[in-house]
Amino acid sequence: MNGPEIHVEFAPGLAVFLPSGRRRGATVLATDGVSTLGHVVESAGVPLTEVGALWVDGREVPVSYIPVAGDTVEVRRVERPQQVTGAPLRFLLDVHLGTLARRLRLLGVDTAYEATDIGDPALAARSAAEKRVMLSRDRGLLRRRELFAGAYVYSTRPDDQLHDILDRFAPELRPWTRCTACNGLLREATKDEVADRLEHGTRRTYDVFAQCTDCGRAYWKGAHHDQLEAIVERALTEHG
Repeated sequence: MNGPEIHVEFAPGLAVFLPSGRRRGATVLATDGVSTLGHVVESAGVPLTEVGALWVDGREVPVSYIPVAGDTVEVRRVERPQQVTGAPLRFLLDVHLGTLARRLRLLGVDTAYEATDIGDPALAARSAAEKRVMLSRDRGLLRRRELFAGAYVYSTRPDDQLHDILDRFAPELRPWTRCTACNGLLREATKDEVADRLEHGTRRTYDVFAQCTDCGRAYWKGAHHDQLEAIVERALTEHG
């Protein structure tokens, strides 16, 4: 773009998307005189999923605003907790976020997950068809216009990822109600109902079970229960 120049200041939390030279204070960007402010912001590297309000010379404007020479633009982050309208809050995660998907399901959050790489177009189409918030670290995917909604996952550490998503969206937590393998709902089950899915030691040691109503997987308070309970208790303490 070699047209009118504008002055843009990005919120500090958006600096991760910017080249190092644009991470402090206002930066000068050249526009073409016809592109929207939303396009200009994305061209600078910031997905619109991460942008809250846009202010130009002291007034709020939509992403469709066409900037003119000399505009002073303030790009703010999404306000928290973020409100998602148009459907119940539920998520779709791409192939790189399997641990986060299992932890959200552990907390009872409706979370679809693609364990194989089906490609950005298919992910975006599923987000739109099922009205799910796309969670990803892929900036290109989050720029696809057909997405119902999206959010960038900032950290690579599952603990931090979970904390950030719970803080950003404040979903209702209903621990131990979803299958961590397929996202189906769990129901109480007798030992006889799940006996054919249990090893001999498990049948002998445990008496309380749950079963997924979709895939049939059986659950019980096994060796990893304390570790999972710690994840649940922390989430409830911080976000419940």
